[in-house]
This record gives sequence, C-alpha cells and structure tokens, in this order.
Amino acid sequence: MYLGIDIGTSGIKAAALTDAGVVAGQSTSPLTVSNPSPGWSEQDPRDWWSATCDAVHQLDPALRRQIKAIGLSGQMHGATLLDQEDRPLRPAILWNDGRSATECAAIEAAVPSSRQITGNLAMPGFTAPKLLWVRDHEPVVFSATRTVLLPKDFVRLKMTGDKASDLSDSAGTLWLDVARRDWSDAMLSATGLSRENMPELFEGNSHTGQLLADIANDWGMDRVPVAAGAGDNAAGAVGVGAIGDGDGLLSLGTSGVTFVVTDSFRPSPDNAVHAFCHAVPDTWHQMSVHLSAASCIDWAAQQLGIGDAANFMSRAQDAGAAHGPELFLPFLSGERTPHNDPDLRAGWLECDSQTTPGRLACAVLEGIAFAHADGLSVLREAGTQVDRLSVIGGGSRSRFWGRILASALDVRLDYLDGGEVGPAIGAAWLARMAATGENPASVCKRPDIIETIEPDLELAERLASKRDHYRQSVTNLKTL
Repeated sequence: MYLGIDIGTSGIKAAALTDAGVVAGQSTSPLTVSNPSPGWSEQDPRDWWSATCDAVHQLDPALRRQIKAIGLSGQMHGATLLDQEDRPLRPAILWNDGRSATECAAIEAAVPSSRQITGNLAMPGFTAPKLLWVRDHEPVVFSATRTVLLPKDFVRLKMTGDKASDLSDSAGTLWLDVARRDWSDAMLSATGLSRENMPELFEGNSHTGQLLADIANDWGMDRVPVAAGAGDNAAGAVGVGAIGDGDGLLSLGTSGVTFVVTDSFRPSPDNAVHAFCHAVPDTWHQMSVHLSAASCIDWAAQQLGIGDAANFMSRAQDAGAAHGPELFLPFLSGERTPHNDPDLRAGWLECDSQTTPGRLACAVLEGIAFAHADGLSVLREAGTQVDRLSVIGGGSRSRFWGRILASALDVRLDYLDGGEVGPAIGAAWLARMAATGENPASVCKRPDIIETIEPDLELAERLASKRDHYRQSVTNLKTL
C-alpha cells in the first residue's frame, strides 16, 4: 500500500493505493484562501499541515498500518518563507496571486537570458517575483528569510525534517535551469538569494527522507520513506500514465491545464507556454495554464444562487450548449496562457431579456473551454501535436462539459477510472518507485478508459462563432 498526499488550494487529498493501483481509501480536508487585497491570494502554511494530518487520520487505521511509502504532490509556485527556526514568517503567497507584475520586469531586466534559462516568461504567479515583492515591501520579513519552500515541501519538512524538493515543482519557481535540472545561480542572485536558501533537489521518484518517529506514531504507520513527489500537474500526469513523448492530459481543477509530455526541453515562452521538468528523469513537459477553471464554477454558482457544482451543471445542461448569446470571460485572477496578464478580470457579456441563470451557467462552461482552446492553439503553434487528452480533476465528473470542451478544443477526451482523484494517485506511484526502485514505465500505467468523447461537429460550429466574439471581447477588455 502506498500513500499519495496532494496539497491543493481548496483542500488536502490523501489516497491509499494497492500494488495493483486500486484506490483502497481516500479522504479530503478543506482549506480556505485569504484575499487581503484585490489580486492577492494567500494561505497560512500551518493550515496545510493541520489539514494534512486530518486527511491522514480520516483513512482507515488498518490501511495506514500497511503503508510502505508516501509521495507528495502540491499546488505550485507558492512562496513559503521560513526563519532560522523554520517557522513561517508570513502567509504563503500563492500561485494565483498577481501582485508582482512589476517585479517580473525587474527580473528579466536583471537577467536578459532568463527566458532561455528557465524556459518561461517571468509571471506574477511564479515564486521568484514574489520574493522581490517581499524584499521591496516587507524588508524586515525578507531579511529574516533563511529558507524558501514550495507548499508541499513545507509539509515534507514537517513530516521528515528534510528541506527537499523535486524538479517538476521547482521548475515553477523561475530559479531553475530547466534544461540542466539544477538551480540557476544567476536567477537566484537576481532576487537576492543563493543555493543556501533553497531545498536540495531530487527527481520525483527519488527517496528524500523518512517519517519522523513522532509523526509515524501519530499517523499509525512505520517510519516509511517519503518520495520527492511532484507539482500537482506533473503528479496528475504520472497518475494517468502520461510519461512518454506526446502523452497529454487536460486537468480541470481550481485552475485548468493542458499538459503535454516532451522527451526534451522545448521552451516557447513568448506565448506564455510553460516548459518544465517532468516528475520522472530525463523528461520534460509543456503546459498552457489557466488560472481559473472550476473556481469559476464555484464562484458563479454562488453568485447565481443555484447551489453546488452538480446543480450548476444540471442547470447549464438544461439550458443547452451554445444556445444563447451570453459570453463569460473566465479571469477571476488574471490569466497566464496566452495573455500573461494579471489584470484581466471576469464577467458576463451579451446578456438580454431572455437570459436565465441556466444560460449564464452554460456560458461559464463555454468561456472556460474557449480559454483552454486559446491555450491549446499556442501549444500547437509551438509544434506540439495534440489530438487526444486524458481528463483529470473534479471537472472530469461532467460529461456535458466534456462535450463542450472536446468540440471547442477539437480533440478526443478520454475519461479514466479514478481520474477525479488526480495528483494524489501520481504521488502514490512516485512513492512506490522510490521504495522499490522500479522504473516509471513499469509502474505508471494508464487507468482504464471509461468513456471517450469525440468532438461534435455541429456544436463545434456553433461554438466557433461564439469563440470569435469571446476573443474580440478579451482584446477589448485588455485595452481598458
């Protein structure tokens, strides 16, 4: 039995997998996000730890006693600043925080080759510009900072006492030389840091330490090894067997991601395409990233007063896809691919006297699909061939939305057994490889396909007309 723990934005998920890949038990412990100013997004790192312990304790004690190794996955980019006693100095600044746009320009000016080194544009979501913001606006905190960790790696520190990270997650800091799979001294220096402030780097399927005795006792398990793990998207890819060149997935969680595996480092930063290390050795990946996906559904359901996500989907389906003129711009926290604009904001357009909550709900699903279609377009412009994607994350529960997405993206969508669990399964597989030494190809098998959704040509034609209006509306919004 192997345990995967995913440190997400909305909650901590734990999943126990058998050697055969069966989910024997899973649990979730919720988290909240603080937004102290417009465009800011923060969490208390101590909440990650208490929620992690809660999620583990929810699992059957009999399962916990059988755990052989633990793997971690987590939300990327979060700046967790620790003092010399390894205590958090301030709330962590999260991946969807947009306060550091000015600092991004400063980094690229300080290191003209930054895009070649990191494979990415400097964006406010990345970790490095957040540190410059802290230096300029909270100098006392910056001067007291001894270590910077990513969210899952703070949880690792509490579990094992080790300061370690994996390459897929660290690639999202803007401090990594992604081709060399090592820290870049030039990028660290640009933010006033050095390797002494960074965790030790490991491949995702490597062993980084073992549970501390008191944690093992509290969790009811042996002092098992802990794998380096992965950023959430790379872990999700591992969980569905996407480890070979050209394998792709569509992740529909709080944010949305189109992820394609590459066998070499293939940066394309000018269109805000991400090029990161994968969680397995000698492998990389490209991503288009959208800061709001399921978060738009939760927000819109609340604004419309139509209950939870399941009721939201039902009302949207009753209204019918592309049957109304309403448009939705899905930019609650700005956008990355392809716009790289933290100031874009969400809203409904083209409402008329016939507009209903159901039509507004369907417009949200269409708007998120259009954003993903624009992201996939720039992946294709970068030379990535995509004709089918495996769907993971909470959004994989809705086949109605899947039909909209397949038609807007012009790809086949494969729905997989256990796909909604996502990154926690990949973290468990990485734990198994760390414990047994098995190679990725023998462990990372794609789950059974439950259903494949093909593009609907008639729906695609109706959506194409709405997508043209959507794109023009985004252009107009960016000029305001």
